[in-house]
Amino acid sequence: MRRILSTSAFTEGLGTTTGLHPVFTAEIDAGVKPVITVKDLKKTYSGVNVVDGVSFDVRKGEIFGLLGPNGAGKTTTVEMIEGLRIPDGGSISLLGMDCQKDAAEIKQRIGVQLQLPSLMPLLNVEETLDLFGCMYRKAVPAKQIIELLGLEESRKVLSKNLSGGQQQRLSVAMALVNDPEVAFLDEPSTGLDPQSRRQLWAVIEEMRARGKTILLTTHFMDEAEQLCDRLLIVDHGKIIAEGAPDELISTYFKESAIQFETDARVDEKALQRLPGAASVAVDHGEVVIYSHDIQGTIAALLDHNRSNGDGLQVKNLQVRQSTLEDVFLKLTGRRIRN
Repeated sequence: MRRILSTSAFTEGLGTTTGLHPVFTAEIDAGVKPVITVKDLKKTYSGVNVVDGVSFDVRKGEIFGLLGPNGAGKTTTVEMIEGLRIPDGGSISLLGMDCQKDAAEIKQRIGVQLQLPSLMPLLNVEETLDLFGCMYRKAVPAKQIIELLGLEESRKVLSKNLSGGQQQRLSVAMALVNDPEVAFLDEPSTGLDPQSRRQLWAVIEEMRARGKTILLTTHFMDEAEQLCDRLLIVDHGKIIAEGAPDELISTYFKESAIQFETDARVDEKALQRLPGAASVAVDHGEVVIYSHDIQGTIAALLDHNRSNGDGLQVKNLQVRQSTLEDVFLKLTGRRIRN
C-alpha cells in the first residue's frame, strides 16, 4: 500500500532557502558521494553522434544544469539517465543503481518532467495528480502540489483546456508527486510568463534547500545563472565547458562588455584595435566588445564613427558585466536563440 506524505513532511524547510542553502553547499564541498555518475555516454542516430562521450557527476543536494541550444543533446542525455533511452556506449549510475537493471526501483525514487509531456485530456489537474500519485509507494497530497505550483484556480480544469504555461506547470507538478530524491526537469520554464518562471525558480530552490537533487536542462542563460550550483555547457553532443556559473564567467572573461546594435557592415579588425579591446563578437547585427578599459574603448569607438563616413550607426549602446551568454558566444561563436 502506498503512503501519503503529510503536508508538514512535504513542506518541511520550505521558505527557509536562505538559511539552509549554505549548509547543503558546505556538504557538497566536503565531498558527498555522487548521486548520478555518467561516464563516456554515447548515443547515435542515423550516423550522427547526438551524445558524444559525455561524462559528469551530480552531487547530492545540488542543482546541476545542462545548458545549450536545442539539438545539443541535453534531452537525449537526460532520457538515457532516466532509463527512457538505451545508450549506445558508456555507463550510468543513479542513486547507486544501474539505470537498466534497477529501473523499477529507480522510478519510485525519482521525478521526471519531460520536455514534451503527454497529458490525459479528459482529466483535470487534481485528477491527474491523484492518478500519478497512485503509481508510487508514497505520494504527496495533490492539494499541496497544486498550491506549490500555483495551480489553485485550475485544479478542476481539464488538461486539454489548460494554457501552454499551465500545462507546463502541471508537468512539473507531476514530477514532484512522489517527493523524489532526484528530480529531472527538462526545459521546465519553457512557455511560462516571467512571473510564473520566478515562481517555479523558487520551488526549485526550495527543493534544493530540503536536500533534493535536481538535474535541469535549459537554454535560458538567466535561468542557469540563477539556479545552478554547477553546470555543463554542451553543444553538438559534446561538453565544451564545466563549472559553477561564476567560475565559468571569471575563467573566460576578466573584461566588461560593451554591447550595441548596428545595421552597418562591421569591421571586426578595426574594433579589435580599439584601446582596451580584448576581443570582439558579432552576431546578427549585435556587436559585443570585451574591454579592459570601458571609457577608453567607448571614446575610441565614437571617434572611429566620426572619422568614418560609413560609421557603425551605433544603437542601444550599453555596458554590462560578462555573463554565461558571453561564455557560450566565445566558445561557440554564436548565441543561443530562445
